[in-house]
Amino acid sequence: MLKRLNKVLPELILGIVIYGVVVWLAGIWFVEDKLLYSTGLWIGVILAAGMAVHMAVVLEDAVSAGGSQGKLITMSLLRYGAVVIVFGCITYFHLGNPIAAFAGVMGLKIAAYLQPIFHKLILKLQRREECSIDYKSNQEESN
Repeated sequence: MLKRLNKVLPELILGIVIYGVVVWLAGIWFVEDKLLYSTGLWIGVILAAGMAVHMAVVLEDAVSAGGSQGKLITMSLLRYGAVVIVFGCITYFHLGNPIAAFAGVMGLKIAAYLQPIFHKLILKLQRREECSIDYKSNQEESN
């Protein structure tokens, strides 16, 4: 389903989860309340993955249906509002560490930067090469 929506979305979510595991393993040894750290971080990671899916859905709708710029802005504000509400709930109900949750949400940014590297790594693991069109060689072959 995710691949139908956007072909890089599964790689992006994989990057978010890997980032979450690395941050969890690196930070769990240095915090006093390991449970709040863990729950805060994983709430942030889940929120980041949800934001990635929401962005892909909104972009797909905008491209296929010719969505207006106003709708894109509204959906972005909705996404940011959801982040604020989740952080408010984390803080108010003591569900997790808000700083760890912020680190989890930042996984979306880190995964976006690392997605090309993950893509090449996945292609190597699958023993496939990326298809690219070399226009110059195609023109020479047709002549």
